[in-house]
Amino acid sequence: MSNDTRASANKRPNIIFVLTDDLGYGDLGSYGQEQIQTPCLDQMACEGMRFTQFYSGAPVCAPARCTLMTGKHNGHGRIRDNTPHGVHLHDEDYTMAEMFKEVGYRTAAIGKWGLGNHFEAGAPWRKGFDEFFGHLDQDHAHIYYTDFLWDTERVKLLWGNRGEKKEEYTHDLFTARALDYLDRSKDEEAPFFLYLAYTLPHFSDYDLQSPESHIVPDDAPYTDCDYPQVEKNYAAMVTRLDRDMGSIFAKLKELGIDEDTLVIFTSDNGPSKETCHDIDYFRSSGPYRGGKRDLYEGGIRMPMIARWPGSIEAETVTDHMGAFWDVLPTFAELVGKDLPGDQDGLSFAPTLLGKEQAAQHDYLYWDYGHTREHFSQAVRMGEWKAVRRSLELPIELYRPHEDPLEKTDLSGDNPEIVAQIQRVFEEALTPSPDYPIKKPEVLSA
Repeated sequence: MSNDTRASANKRPNIIFVLTDDLGYGDLGSYGQEQIQTPCLDQMACEGMRFTQFYSGAPVCAPARCTLMTGKHNGHGRIRDNTPHGVHLHDEDYTMAEMFKEVGYRTAAIGKWGLGNHFEAGAPWRKGFDEFFGHLDQDHAHIYYTDFLWDTERVKLLWGNRGEKKEEYTHDLFTARALDYLDRSKDEEAPFFLYLAYTLPHFSDYDLQSPESHIVPDDAPYTDCDYPQVEKNYAAMVTRLDRDMGSIFAKLKELGIDEDTLVIFTSDNGPSKETCHDIDYFRSSGPYRGGKRDLYEGGIRMPMIARWPGSIEAETVTDHMGAFWDVLPTFAELVGKDLPGDQDGLSFAPTLLGKEQAAQHDYLYWDYGHTREHFSQAVRMGEWKAVRRSLELPIELYRPHEDPLEKTDLSGDNPEIVAQIQRVFEEALTPSPDYPIKKPEVLSA
Protein backbone atom coordinates (compact mmCIF):
# COMPACT_ATOMS: atom_id res chain seq x y z
CA MET A 1 0.00 0.00 0.00
CA SER A 2 1.46 3.34 -1.01
CA ASN A 3 1.96 6.10 1.54
CA ASP A 4 -0.22 8.42 -0.54
CA THR A 5 -3.08 5.95 -0.61
CA ARG A 6 -2.66 5.06 3.06
CA ALA A 7 -2.88 8.75 3.89
CA SER A 8 -6.10 8.96 1.91
CA ALA A 9 -7.33 5.87 3.75
CA ASN A 10 -7.09 7.82 7.02
CA LYS A 11 -10.35 9.48 5.97
CA ARG A 12 -12.03 6.11 6.63
CA PRO A 13 -14.86 6.79 4.21
CA ASN A 14 -18.34 5.44 4.44
CA ILE A 15 -18.76 3.10 1.49
CA ILE A 16 -21.91 2.24 -0.46
CA PHE A 17 -21.56 -0.42 -3.12
CA VAL A 18 -24.62 -0.63 -5.39
CA LEU A 19 -24.97 -3.79 -7.46
CA THR A 20 -27.82 -3.97 -9.96
CA ASP A 21 -29.16 -7.12 -11.62
CA ASP A 22 -28.80 -7.68 -15.40
CA LEU A 23 -28.19 -4.03 -16.25
CA GLY A 24 -26.26 -3.77 -19.50
CA TYR A 25 -23.19 -1.68 -20.33
CA GLY A 26 -25.30 0.41 -22.70
CA ASP A 27 -28.32 1.04 -20.46
CA LEU A 28 -27.10 4.35 -18.97
CA GLY A 29 -26.95 7.70 -20.68
CA SER A 30 -23.32 8.15 -19.64
CA TYR A 31 -22.53 4.94 -21.56
CA GLY A 32 -24.36 5.95 -24.72
CA GLN A 33 -28.03 5.19 -23.98
CA GLU A 34 -30.35 7.62 -25.78
CA GLN A 35 -33.87 6.27 -25.12
CA ILE A 36 -33.89 5.37 -21.42
CA GLN A 37 -33.72 8.30 -19.01
CA THR A 38 -30.98 8.03 -16.35
CA PRO A 39 -30.30 11.64 -15.26
CA CYS A 40 -29.20 10.85 -11.70
CA LEU A 41 -26.62 8.26 -12.71
CA ASP A 42 -25.46 10.48 -15.54
CA GLN A 43 -24.93 13.22 -12.94
CA MET A 44 -23.05 10.71 -10.79
CA ALA A 45 -20.70 10.13 -13.73
CA CYS A 46 -20.23 13.88 -14.14
CA GLU A 47 -19.37 14.22 -10.46
CA GLY A 48 -17.10 11.18 -10.32
CA MET A 49 -15.23 8.58 -12.32
CA ARG A 50 -16.59 6.41 -15.11
CA PHE A 51 -14.85 3.11 -15.89
CA THR A 52 -14.81 1.86 -19.48
CA GLN A 53 -12.99 -1.47 -18.96
CA PHE A 54 -14.37 -2.90 -15.75
CA TYR A 55 -15.65 -6.45 -15.71
CA SER A 56 -17.98 -8.61 -13.67
CA GLY A 57 -16.66 -11.79 -12.14
CA ALA A 58 -18.96 -14.02 -14.19
CA PRO A 59 -21.75 -13.80 -16.77
CA VAL A 60 -24.40 -14.92 -14.23
CA CYS A 61 -25.25 -13.63 -10.79
CA ALA A 62 -24.21 -16.13 -8.09
CA PRO A 63 -20.56 -16.59 -9.13
CA ALA A 64 -20.28 -12.88 -9.94
CA ARG A 65 -21.39 -12.01 -6.39
CA CYS A 66 -19.02 -14.61 -4.97
CA THR A 67 -16.03 -13.06 -6.78
CA LEU A 68 -17.09 -9.65 -5.50
CA MET A 69 -17.39 -10.73 -1.87
CA THR A 70 -14.29 -12.95 -1.69
CA GLY A 71 -11.78 -11.34 -4.06
CA LYS A 72 -11.24 -14.59 -5.96
CA HIS A 73 -11.91 -15.09 -9.66
CA ASN A 74 -14.18 -17.90 -10.83
CA GLY A 75 -11.34 -20.37 -11.38
CA HIS A 76 -10.71 -20.28 -7.63
CA GLY A 77 -14.13 -19.38 -6.27
CA ARG A 78 -16.47 -21.28 -4.00
CA ILE A 79 -19.60 -20.60 -6.07
CA ARG A 80 -18.93 -21.05 -9.80
CA ASP A 81 -22.37 -21.19 -11.39
CA ASN A 82 -26.02 -20.51 -10.57
CA THR A 83 -26.46 -24.25 -10.05
CA PRO A 84 -26.27 -26.66 -8.34
CA HIS A 85 -28.27 -25.30 -5.45
CA GLY A 86 -26.74 -25.83 -2.03
CA VAL A 87 -23.21 -24.65 -2.89
CA HIS A 88 -22.82 -21.52 -0.80
CA LEU A 89 -20.11 -19.75 1.17
CA HIS A 90 -18.34 -21.72 3.90
CA ASP A 91 -16.97 -20.63 7.27
CA GLU A 92 -13.48 -20.31 5.82
CA ASP A 93 -14.55 -18.04 2.94
CA TYR A 94 -13.36 -14.56 3.93
CA THR A 95 -15.68 -11.79 2.77
CA MET A 96 -15.63 -8.09 2.19
CA ALA A 97 -18.03 -7.53 5.08
CA GLU A 98 -15.80 -9.47 7.47
CA MET A 99 -12.90 -7.26 6.44
CA PHE A 100 -14.92 -4.14 7.23
CA LYS A 101 -15.95 -5.52 10.63
CA GLU A 102 -12.31 -6.16 11.51
CA VAL A 103 -11.51 -2.46 11.10
CA GLY A 104 -14.51 -1.23 13.09
CA TYR A 105 -17.09 -0.55 10.38
CA ARG A 106 -20.81 -1.04 10.78
CA THR A 107 -22.14 -3.20 7.95
CA ALA A 108 -25.47 -3.78 6.23
CA ALA A 109 -26.65 -5.68 3.16
CA ILE A 110 -29.94 -4.89 1.45
CA GLY A 111 -31.49 -6.64 -1.55
CA LYS A 112 -30.33 -9.87 -3.18
CA TRP A 113 -27.79 -12.11 -1.45
CA GLY A 114 -27.68 -15.55 -3.12
CA LEU A 115 -24.56 -16.80 -1.29
CA GLY A 116 -26.09 -18.70 1.63
CA ASN A 117 -29.44 -19.49 3.24
CA HIS A 118 -30.58 -18.71 6.77
CA PHE A 119 -29.38 -21.97 8.36
CA GLU A 120 -26.01 -22.01 6.58
CA ALA A 121 -22.56 -20.59 7.22
CA GLY A 122 -23.04 -18.39 4.15
CA ALA A 123 -25.96 -16.41 5.59
CA PRO A 124 -25.05 -12.71 5.41
CA TRP A 125 -25.26 -12.21 9.19
CA ARG A 126 -22.65 -14.98 9.53
CA LYS A 127 -20.39 -13.45 6.88
CA GLY A 128 -19.83 -10.05 8.44
CA PHE A 129 -23.08 -8.12 8.03
CA ASP A 130 -24.67 -6.61 11.13
CA GLU A 131 -28.02 -6.51 9.40
CA PHE A 132 -29.64 -7.82 6.26
CA PHE A 133 -32.92 -7.05 4.55
CA GLY A 134 -34.00 -8.79 1.38
CA HIS A 135 -33.84 -12.11 -0.46
CA LEU A 136 -31.48 -14.84 0.66
CA ASP A 137 -32.33 -17.11 -2.27
CA GLN A 138 -31.55 -15.74 -5.72
CA ASP A 139 -34.60 -17.36 -7.33
CA HIS A 140 -36.83 -15.78 -4.70
CA ALA A 141 -35.35 -12.44 -5.76
CA HIS A 142 -37.17 -12.76 -9.10
CA ILE A 143 -40.50 -12.11 -7.38
CA TYR A 144 -41.05 -8.36 -7.09
CA TYR A 145 -44.28 -8.79 -5.12
CA THR A 146 -43.24 -11.59 -2.79
CA ASP A 147 -45.16 -12.13 0.43
CA PHE A 148 -42.05 -12.19 2.63
CA LEU A 149 -38.47 -10.96 2.94
CA TRP A 150 -35.72 -11.73 5.41
CA ASP A 151 -34.97 -9.11 8.06
CA THR A 152 -31.66 -10.44 9.35
CA GLU A 153 -32.58 -13.75 11.02
CA ARG A 154 -36.32 -13.16 11.04
CA VAL A 155 -38.96 -13.41 8.32
CA LYS A 156 -40.82 -10.19 7.56
CA LEU A 157 -44.27 -10.88 6.14
CA LEU A 158 -45.48 -8.50 3.43
CA TRP A 159 -49.21 -8.46 4.01
CA GLY A 160 -49.76 -6.06 1.14
CA ASN A 161 -48.79 -8.82 -1.29
CA ARG A 162 -51.01 -11.60 0.06
CA GLY A 163 -53.53 -13.21 -2.25
CA GLU A 164 -54.04 -11.15 -5.37
CA LYS A 165 -52.74 -7.94 -3.78
CA LYS A 166 -49.62 -6.27 -5.15
CA GLU A 167 -49.01 -3.32 -2.89
CA GLU A 168 -45.40 -3.68 -1.71
CA TYR A 169 -42.82 -3.56 -4.49
CA THR A 170 -39.58 -5.03 -3.20
CA HIS A 171 -37.29 -2.55 -4.93
CA ASP A 172 -39.11 0.33 -3.25
CA LEU A 173 -38.79 -1.44 0.10
CA PHE A 174 -35.05 -1.81 -0.44
CA THR A 175 -34.67 1.89 -1.18
CA ALA A 176 -36.71 2.83 1.89
CA ARG A 177 -34.56 0.57 4.06
CA ALA A 178 -31.35 2.03 2.61
CA LEU A 179 -32.52 5.57 3.34
CA ASP A 180 -33.51 4.51 6.84
CA TYR A 181 -30.06 2.97 7.36
CA LEU A 182 -28.44 6.22 6.33
CA ASP A 183 -30.68 8.15 8.72
CA ARG A 184 -29.71 5.80 11.55
CA SER A 185 -26.04 6.26 10.69
CA LYS A 186 -25.95 10.01 11.26
CA ASP A 187 -25.54 9.64 15.04
CA GLU A 188 -22.95 6.84 14.86
CA GLU A 189 -19.22 7.49 15.22
CA ALA A 190 -18.09 4.42 13.29
CA PRO A 191 -18.15 4.55 9.47
CA PHE A 192 -20.44 2.21 7.56
CA PHE A 193 -20.34 -0.18 4.63
CA LEU A 194 -23.67 -0.60 2.84
CA TYR A 195 -23.98 -3.30 0.18
CA LEU A 196 -27.11 -2.35 -1.75
CA ALA A 197 -27.84 -5.24 -4.11
CA TYR A 198 -30.85 -4.05 -6.09
CA THR A 199 -32.88 -6.57 -8.11
CA LEU A 200 -33.78 -4.17 -10.93
CA PRO A 201 -33.86 -4.44 -13.91
CA HIS A 202 -33.95 -8.26 -13.83
CA PHE A 203 -36.96 -9.57 -15.74
CA SER A 204 -38.89 -11.93 -13.50
CA ASP A 205 -38.55 -15.54 -14.58
CA TYR A 206 -42.07 -16.06 -13.27
CA ASP A 207 -43.52 -13.70 -15.87
CA LEU A 208 -41.23 -14.19 -18.85
CA GLN A 209 -43.86 -14.32 -21.56
CA SER A 210 -46.23 -11.64 -20.34
CA PRO A 211 -45.60 -8.10 -21.60
CA GLU A 212 -47.96 -6.85 -18.88
CA SER A 213 -46.16 -8.86 -16.18
CA HIS A 214 -46.02 -7.38 -12.70
CA ILE A 215 -42.37 -6.41 -12.68
CA VAL A 216 -42.82 -2.69 -12.13
CA PRO A 217 -45.67 -0.71 -10.53
CA ASP A 218 -46.16 1.44 -13.65
CA ASP A 219 -44.45 2.18 -16.94
CA ALA A 220 -43.93 5.93 -16.35
CA PRO A 221 -42.37 7.98 -17.85
CA TYR A 222 -42.74 5.82 -20.97
CA THR A 223 -46.52 5.35 -20.96
CA ASP A 224 -47.07 7.42 -24.10
CA CYS A 225 -43.99 6.20 -25.98
CA ASP A 226 -44.50 3.92 -28.96
CA TYR A 227 -42.31 1.19 -27.45
CA PRO A 228 -43.72 -2.33 -27.09
CA GLN A 229 -45.19 -2.74 -23.63
CA VAL A 230 -42.44 -5.07 -22.47
CA GLU A 231 -39.83 -2.46 -23.42
CA LYS A 232 -41.74 0.27 -21.60
CA ASN A 233 -41.56 -1.94 -18.54
CA TYR A 234 -37.83 -2.47 -18.89
CA ALA A 235 -37.13 1.22 -19.43
CA ALA A 236 -39.34 2.08 -16.45
CA MET A 237 -37.35 -0.27 -14.23
CA VAL A 238 -34.05 1.35 -15.23
CA THR A 239 -35.42 4.86 -14.70
CA ARG A 240 -36.91 3.88 -11.34
CA LEU A 241 -33.50 2.57 -10.33
CA ASP A 242 -31.96 5.85 -11.46
CA ARG A 243 -34.55 7.86 -9.50
CA ASP A 244 -33.71 6.02 -6.31
CA MET A 245 -30.00 6.52 -6.75
CA GLY A 246 -30.88 10.21 -6.83
CA SER A 247 -32.68 9.76 -3.50
CA ILE A 248 -29.58 8.22 -1.98
CA PHE A 249 -27.36 11.09 -3.09
CA ALA A 250 -29.90 13.59 -1.79
CA LYS A 251 -29.90 11.82 1.58
CA LEU A 252 -26.10 11.90 1.80
CA LYS A 253 -26.19 15.66 1.22
CA GLU A 254 -29.03 16.15 3.70
CA LEU A 255 -27.07 14.31 6.39
CA GLY A 256 -23.86 16.20 5.64
CA ILE A 257 -21.89 13.07 4.81
CA ASP A 258 -21.69 13.39 1.04
CA GLU A 259 -17.96 14.13 1.00
CA ASP A 260 -17.34 11.37 3.52
CA THR A 261 -18.93 8.66 1.39
CA LEU A 262 -17.62 6.67 -1.55
CA VAL A 263 -20.43 5.33 -3.73
CA ILE A 264 -19.77 2.75 -6.46
CA PHE A 265 -22.49 1.69 -8.89
CA THR A 266 -22.30 -1.30 -11.24
CA SER A 267 -24.13 -4.44 -12.46
CA ASP A 268 -23.65 -8.16 -11.83
CA ASN A 269 -23.63 -9.30 -15.47
CA GLY A 270 -24.87 -8.36 -18.92
CA PRO A 271 -28.52 -8.04 -19.97
CA SER A 272 -30.57 -11.23 -20.19
CA LYS A 273 -31.40 -12.63 -23.62
CA GLU A 274 -33.79 -15.22 -22.21
CA THR A 275 -36.83 -13.08 -21.51
CA CYS A 276 -39.46 -11.35 -23.60
CA HIS A 277 -37.41 -8.16 -23.30
CA ASP A 278 -35.21 -7.77 -26.40
CA ILE A 279 -31.73 -6.61 -25.36
CA ASP A 280 -31.18 -5.16 -28.82
CA TYR A 281 -34.19 -2.85 -28.58
CA PHE A 282 -32.31 -0.30 -26.45
CA ARG A 283 -28.86 -1.67 -27.36
CA SER A 284 -28.46 -2.72 -23.74
CA SER A 285 -25.05 -4.28 -24.37
CA GLY A 286 -23.81 -1.06 -25.93
CA PRO A 287 -21.32 -1.68 -28.74
CA TYR A 288 -20.48 -5.18 -27.49
CA ARG A 289 -21.42 -8.71 -28.49
CA GLY A 290 -23.69 -10.90 -26.40
CA GLY A 291 -25.30 -10.64 -23.01
CA LYS A 292 -25.91 -12.64 -19.87
CA ARG A 293 -24.34 -16.15 -19.96
CA ASP A 294 -21.84 -15.05 -22.63
CA LEU A 295 -18.13 -14.62 -22.08
CA TYR A 296 -18.08 -12.15 -24.94
CA GLU A 297 -17.86 -8.53 -23.83
CA GLY A 298 -21.62 -7.96 -23.61
CA GLY A 299 -21.91 -10.61 -20.92
CA ILE A 300 -19.14 -9.43 -18.61
CA ARG A 301 -18.11 -5.81 -19.37
CA MET A 302 -20.02 -3.63 -16.93
CA PRO A 303 -20.88 0.01 -16.49
CA MET A 304 -19.18 1.20 -13.30
CA ILE A 305 -19.22 4.66 -11.78
CA ALA A 306 -17.44 5.79 -8.60
CA ARG A 307 -18.26 9.03 -6.78
CA TRP A 308 -16.53 10.51 -3.72
CA PRO A 309 -16.66 14.31 -3.74
CA GLY A 310 -13.36 15.90 -2.81
CA SER A 311 -11.43 12.65 -3.24
CA ILE A 312 -12.35 11.41 -6.73
CA GLU A 313 -11.89 14.03 -9.41
CA ALA A 314 -15.11 14.94 -11.19
CA GLU A 315 -15.68 14.20 -14.87
CA THR A 316 -12.99 11.52 -14.96
CA VAL A 317 -13.04 8.64 -17.42
CA THR A 318 -10.59 5.79 -16.90
CA ASP A 319 -9.67 2.84 -19.08
CA HIS A 320 -8.16 1.01 -16.10
CA MET A 321 -8.85 -2.68 -16.63
CA GLY A 322 -10.17 -4.50 -13.59
CA ALA A 323 -12.83 -6.90 -12.36
CA PHE A 324 -15.04 -7.69 -9.37
CA TRP A 325 -12.27 -9.52 -7.51
CA ASP A 326 -10.39 -6.21 -7.34
CA VAL A 327 -13.05 -4.52 -5.22
CA LEU A 328 -12.16 -6.24 -1.91
CA PRO A 329 -8.45 -5.31 -2.04
CA THR A 330 -9.39 -1.80 -3.14
CA PHE A 331 -11.61 -1.29 -0.12
CA ALA A 332 -8.97 -2.89 2.11
CA GLU A 333 -6.39 -0.37 0.91
CA LEU A 334 -8.76 2.54 1.44
CA VAL A 335 -9.35 1.55 5.07
CA GLY A 336 -5.77 0.47 5.79
CA LYS A 337 -6.35 -3.27 6.17
CA ASP A 338 -3.93 -6.01 5.11
CA LEU A 339 -5.66 -9.02 3.56
CA PRO A 340 -4.92 -12.74 3.60
CA GLY A 341 -2.74 -13.65 0.66
CA ASP A 342 -5.14 -15.89 -1.26
CA GLN A 343 -7.09 -13.24 -3.17
CA ASP A 344 -6.76 -12.79 -6.94
CA GLY A 345 -7.56 -9.10 -6.91
CA LEU A 346 -5.39 -6.00 -7.14
CA SER A 347 -6.38 -2.69 -5.58
CA PHE A 348 -7.41 0.10 -7.93
CA ALA A 349 -7.50 2.64 -5.07
CA PRO A 350 -4.70 4.67 -6.72
CA THR A 351 -6.84 5.04 -9.85
CA LEU A 352 -9.79 6.24 -7.79
CA LEU A 353 -7.65 8.82 -6.04
CA GLY A 354 -5.83 10.07 -9.11
CA LYS A 355 -2.51 8.41 -8.21
CA GLU A 356 -0.24 6.27 -10.35
CA GLN A 357 -1.72 2.77 -10.74
CA ALA A 358 1.40 0.61 -10.42
CA ALA A 359 -0.35 -2.74 -9.87
CA GLN A 360 -1.73 -4.21 -13.09
CA HIS A 361 -3.06 -7.66 -13.88
CA ASP A 362 -1.13 -9.96 -16.16
CA TYR A 363 -4.55 -11.21 -17.18
CA LEU A 364 -8.21 -11.41 -16.16
CA TYR A 365 -9.83 -14.86 -16.21
CA TRP A 366 -13.44 -16.05 -16.43
CA ASP A 367 -15.19 -19.34 -16.91
CA TYR A 368 -18.80 -20.46 -17.11
CA GLY A 369 -20.81 -23.64 -17.50
CA HIS A 370 -19.47 -25.85 -14.73
CA THR A 371 -22.88 -27.48 -14.43
CA ARG A 372 -23.87 -27.27 -18.07
CA GLU A 373 -23.24 -29.08 -21.32
CA HIS A 374 -20.41 -26.82 -22.43
CA PHE A 375 -17.70 -25.38 -20.20
CA SER A 376 -16.35 -22.08 -21.55
CA GLN A 377 -13.39 -19.89 -20.63
CA ALA A 378 -12.18 -16.38 -21.42
CA VAL A 379 -9.11 -14.27 -20.77
CA ARG A 380 -8.38 -10.57 -21.18
CA MET A 381 -4.63 -9.99 -21.51
CA GLY A 382 -3.60 -6.49 -22.46
CA GLU A 383 -5.06 -5.67 -25.87
CA TRP A 384 -6.09 -9.30 -26.39
CA LYS A 385 -9.33 -11.07 -25.52
CA ALA A 386 -9.64 -14.84 -25.89
CA VAL A 387 -12.79 -16.94 -25.71
CA ARG A 388 -13.13 -20.70 -25.80
CA ARG A 389 -16.83 -21.53 -25.97
CA SER A 390 -16.28 -25.22 -25.24
CA LEU A 391 -13.32 -27.44 -24.41
CA GLU A 392 -13.91 -29.17 -27.73
CA LEU A 393 -13.60 -25.92 -29.69
CA PRO A 394 -10.52 -23.88 -30.57
CA ILE A 395 -9.56 -20.66 -28.83
CA GLU A 396 -10.90 -17.50 -30.48
CA LEU A 397 -8.75 -14.39 -30.31
CA TYR A 398 -9.89 -10.77 -30.59
CA ARG A 399 -8.82 -7.17 -30.04
CA PRO A 400 -11.84 -5.60 -28.30
CA HIS A 401 -10.63 -2.01 -28.84
CA GLU A 402 -10.68 -2.50 -32.60
CA ASP A 403 -13.40 -5.15 -32.76
CA PRO A 404 -15.99 -4.64 -29.98
CA LEU A 405 -18.35 -7.18 -31.57
CA GLU A 406 -15.60 -9.82 -31.44
CA LYS A 407 -16.24 -10.88 -35.02
CA THR A 408 -12.72 -11.10 -36.46
CA ASP A 409 -10.93 -14.12 -35.02
CA LEU A 410 -7.18 -13.44 -35.10
CA SER A 411 -6.05 -16.76 -33.61
CA GLY A 412 -4.71 -18.09 -36.91
CA ASP A 413 -2.31 -15.18 -37.27
CA ASN A 414 -1.10 -15.23 -33.64
CA PRO A 415 -0.26 -18.80 -32.59
CA GLU A 416 2.18 -17.61 -29.89
CA ILE A 417 -0.55 -15.55 -28.19
CA VAL A 418 -2.96 -18.50 -28.39
CA ALA A 419 -0.35 -20.77 -26.78
CA GLN A 420 0.18 -18.25 -24.00
CA ILE A 421 -3.54 -18.04 -23.34
CA GLN A 422 -3.79 -21.83 -23.35
CA ARG A 423 -1.33 -21.84 -20.46
CA VAL A 424 -3.42 -19.22 -18.65
CA PHE A 425 -6.53 -21.37 -19.04
CA GLU A 426 -4.66 -24.22 -17.40
CA GLU A 427 -3.09 -22.30 -14.51
CA ALA A 428 -6.15 -20.19 -13.64
CA LEU A 429 -8.53 -23.11 -13.12
CA THR A 430 -8.42 -24.97 -9.82
CA PRO A 431 -10.82 -27.94 -10.05
CA SER A 432 -13.71 -27.92 -7.55
CA PRO A 433 -15.48 -31.09 -6.37
CA ASP A 434 -18.67 -29.04 -6.14
CA TYR A 435 -18.51 -28.27 -9.86
CA PRO A 436 -17.17 -31.30 -11.70
CA ILE A 437 -16.33 -30.68 -15.34
CA LYS A 438 -14.25 -32.63 -17.82
CA LYS A 439 -10.99 -33.92 -16.44
CA PRO A 440 -8.31 -31.20 -16.18
CA GLU A 441 -6.01 -33.02 -18.58
CA VAL A 442 -8.52 -32.24 -21.36
CA LEU A 443 -7.58 -28.56 -20.94
CA SER A 444 -4.12 -29.16 -22.32
CA ALA A 445 -5.16 -31.55 -25.09
